Amino acid sequence: MKKCTLQQRVRVGVLVASLICGSTVAAMASEFVSVNKDGVNLRSGPETKYEVLFQLPQGYPLQVLSKKGKWLKVRDYENDKGWVYANLVSSTRYVIVKVKEGNVRSGPGVKFDKVGKVVRDVIMKKVEQKGDWIKVSHPQLTGWIHKKLIWP
Repeated sequence: MKKCTLQQRVRVGVLVASLICGSTVAAMASEFVSVNKDGVNLRSGPETKYEVLFQLPQGYPLQVLSKKGKWLKVRDYENDKGWVYANLVSSTRYVIVKVKEGNVRSGPGVKFDKVGKVVRDVIMKKVEQKGDWIKVSHPQLTGWIHKKLIWP
C-alpha cells in the first residue's frame, strides 16, 4: 500500500472541505419560502429597527440566501434583497408570474387546451410538477403553466 505525503493529504482535505461547503451553499441557495400573510415587511437588516424596503403580499415567494438568528436574508424574482422574520414565512410553495403574459393549460403540455391567462406578478400556489410543467392554483384559475413563465 502506497503512503500519501502530507501535501497530498492536505490537498484531499481541502477538496473534501470544498465539496462539503459547496453542497451546503447549494442546498441553502435552493431553499424557497413564501410569505404567510399580507403586509409582511422586507427590511434592510435583520432586526425591526432597520428600514422597511417593501411590504410583501401573502404567498409571495422568496429565495433564502442566509440566516441570522430568527431572520432570513432573502431575494425575490427581481433580485431585490432584504430580511424577513422567519416566523412570517412558510415552506408552502407559491410561484409568481415573471413574464408579461402566459397561458394556463388544462394539462402539462402545449397540446392541452388553454384554460386561462395570467399576467406578471400574479401569485399562485404550486400544486405539483410534471417535467417542465407546474400545476398551479389561484382563486380564479387552476391549471398548468410552463416553468419558464414563473419563478421559482
